[in-house]
Amino acid sequence: MSSAAASINSGNCEVRRSLTVEARRTLATAFVATQVNYCNAVFYGVTTQVTCRLRMVLNAAARLVVGTGKFDCITPVLRDILHWLPVPQRIQFKGASATYDCVHGTGPAYFKDVCTLVIDIADRSNLRSAQYGDMFVPRTRTEFGRRSFHMAAPAVWNALPSHLRSTTISCGQFRAGLKTYLFNLAFYTDSL
Repeated sequence: MSSAAASINSGNCEVRRSLTVEARRTLATAFVATQVNYCNAVFYGVTTQVTCRLRMVLNAAARLVVGTGKFDCITPVLRDILHWLPVPQRIQFKGASATYDCVHGTGPAYFKDVCTLVIDIADRSNLRSAQYGDMFVPRTRTEFGRRSFHMAAPAVWNALPSHLRSTTISCGQFRAGLKTYLFNLAFYTDSL
């Protein structure tokens, strides 16, 4: 190892030792996780190769907070200690939150016509999907079209459990329930 790399690694250890785990977690959340979350809804539907760098940054932040080694398994740290969602579930969380805002009229005005519930369409109001609170998913012919918010929002919304799509649920209840659902989906898929 070069002397520069050795001094950087020893500097990380000194910084890590001088801060509590909670302080390191707060710093990682403020400076790293917020940047990973910023505009990550545009990554909906992309391959894992594209989101690999975001995953690596989030994993490095988790390692810094807890102090695990570079080659140690990071899943138990994310799941049991930090309770952080992995990158694919963070992308779903962002998309579902934006869709919730649109459905409840608190989203941007330009998304108002994008999110249409099946029950609001006259010809489709008697369908079973209307009773479940599903959204109308328009058709597209291109892969890029499937990734647009116009298509992704209804797809993410319709994949949620019915208790999260209820019109009576508050924003705080929705976000807490959504995080729990996505957390269980990411780490405990056998139980779902």
